Amino acid sequence: MNENRKNVTRLRQIMDKDKATALKARESWHMFTIMAEFIDSTERLSNIGPAVTIFGSARIKPDDPYYQSCVDLSRRLSDEGFAVVSGGGPGIMEAANKGAYEGKSASVGLNIELPHEQKSNPWQNISLTFRHFFARKVAFVKYADAYVVYPGGFGTMDEVSEVLTLMQTGKTRRIPVILVGTTFWSGLLEWIKVQMAGNGMIAPEDLNLVQLIDEPANIVDAIYAFYEERNIEPSEEERHRMLYL
Repeated sequence: MNENRKNVTRLRQIMDKDKATALKARESWHMFTIMAEFIDSTERLSNIGPAVTIFGSARIKPDDPYYQSCVDLSRRLSDEGFAVVSGGGPGIMEAANKGAYEGKSASVGLNIELPHEQKSNPWQNISLTFRHFFARKVAFVKYADAYVVYPGGFGTMDEVSEVLTLMQTGKTRRIPVILVGTTFWSGLLEWIKVQMAGNGMIAPEDLNLVQLIDEPANIVDAIYAFYEERNIEPSEEERHRMLYL
């Protein structure tokens, strides 16, 4: 049996004692920067009231119909009393913040430090900057009462997949998830229906976690319709569950 044991080299065997200690200290102190991001987002966002998180591509330009749709939707939501939360950057994020900024409620940007592409837009009443994607994702989910997802790339797919997984597994409460762009999303939804549901990878009822709606006015109506039968405020059980996202 002993000959099958793996010999796992310890950190202090790899490098000298001083370097090993310095590396461990740096990793330990890094945990405090993570904690700081969670604390800051909690203090800044806990009282923003009902909120809608909007995802979408950073590459969509102001003359794009999706950009204009998002400005329209965000203004409607803001005037209806919903804070609007975006990633704080250009494209759909900018459109979301711009529409909300011009409305009656808060425009929130959860910015992220990236080597390229991400540049904060100026339409933010509340602006936070994250270095860690996972801390930012928690903020997107924790303070949202609905998600609206415009066309986007890998980042958008990552965000919507995370949201659906959290709801499917019961790690967060069920809230509206609305995809905007029938042409863009229809192929993916059909693939999910045929391949995922058809092969038993998800339950048939999981298909009901998302809606496909194009018109801004209809999106607002769908969010209100969802909350006609339930309180928009999370229950105590739901609040407790979301502590463990």
